[in-house]
Amino acid sequence: MFTFDKDTEKIAFYTIFVALKCIIARMASLYLHIPFCKSRCIYCDFYSGTDMSHLTSYVKALCNELKLRKTYLQTSHLDSVYFGGGTPSLLQKEDFERLFEEIYTHFMLSPSAEITLECNPDDLSADYMAQLKTLPFNRLSIGIQSFDDEELKFLKRRHMAQKAQEAVALCQANGFENISIDLMYGLPNQTPETWQKTLDVAMRLGVQHLSAYSLMYEEGSPLSRLRNAHKITELDEATSVALFEQLIDTVALHGFEQYEISNFCLPSFHSRHNSSYWHGVSYLGVGAAAHSFDGVSRQWNVANTVRYMAGLAAGQLEVEREDLTTDERYNEFVFTALRTRSGINLSDLEQRFGNARLAYCLRLAQPYIDGGQLELRAGQLALTRAGIFVSDGIMSDLCYVD
Repeated sequence: MFTFDKDTEKIAFYTIFVALKCIIARMASLYLHIPFCKSRCIYCDFYSGTDMSHLTSYVKALCNELKLRKTYLQTSHLDSVYFGGGTPSLLQKEDFERLFEEIYTHFMLSPSAEITLECNPDDLSADYMAQLKTLPFNRLSIGIQSFDDEELKFLKRRHMAQKAQEAVALCQANGFENISIDLMYGLPNQTPETWQKTLDVAMRLGVQHLSAYSLMYEEGSPLSRLRNAHKITELDEATSVALFEQLIDTVALHGFEQYEISNFCLPSFHSRHNSSYWHGVSYLGVGAAAHSFDGVSRQWNVANTVRYMAGLAAGQLEVEREDLTTDERYNEFVFTALRTRSGINLSDLEQRFGNARLAYCLRLAQPYIDGGQLELRAGQLALTRAGIFVSDGIMSDLCYVD
């Protein structure tokens, strides 16, 4: 919940929060996109493919891009590295070694840098874990989605519930002490009982972090085509909201803090990489379709693996760029900051965008403060629990429209 029971907890949290922001501000993040999957999940609209014949060539292209874009960021110091996908756990030890050699050649990683690998439970064999133990990874993010076999079959996941539990236990047995799992709610025919079963299993596993997302019907995905053909029925909003409340209450009983709308963790186990996105920290994204942000503009690589590799083989990168206006940067600041437990730092807002924009934000926020959906605390404007459920509308209303 986005509340504090004691003033001392409030002071301690914000002291740590400000200190972390000061540290993170001098560093940046690196994201590596691995757009390969053995099979496509029914809901997925991320750029990925199932043809893995290019995997080795793709790793070479990533190395070339790391070298080519080593000066993109204002700093060479990294606080987090994240291998996402797709399915990064399809890479083998020699692939990771090549990539880490390139990373350490061109960047300086903080001694305490968070280095995350997204994994599919089906890939986490004993042999594969033996490989991972020799690499710099200190955090694993496992895409489980459900501990109900029927739900997993519907989602076209390639693992079953028992395999997912065994994968987490294997990671723990191999010394990984910072493990996150992804879950999904709002599935057709999902009930409070099946959702509670998944949550109970998740809490018994002893993981440190949990991301939970509502099932989205992305246009063009197999899932949206099934809905449009009336072969499945989308879960109604009231039931989906009830499942979300069930999630919040269940994980809170086990000591998990909701530090962002969709993310929960035990104390001190927040995702530093994802937090950098929400707090406007610069990041470099390498790989086909990867996005980058340098503080004032966004860039994104071509969403085509073959074209991506061909360009880098010729020493060039096919990329598009968008320079953000002050209004666009303000709106993004509001959207991302309000997603977090800490909310909008009003002093930071004023420093970045001026007193007039601060006054604008507070004026539009006042009806929500009066209505109990927003609250002011220690110089922060943040969502209350009631506000979480109407957060999209609040964020839209606080955006600047000329």
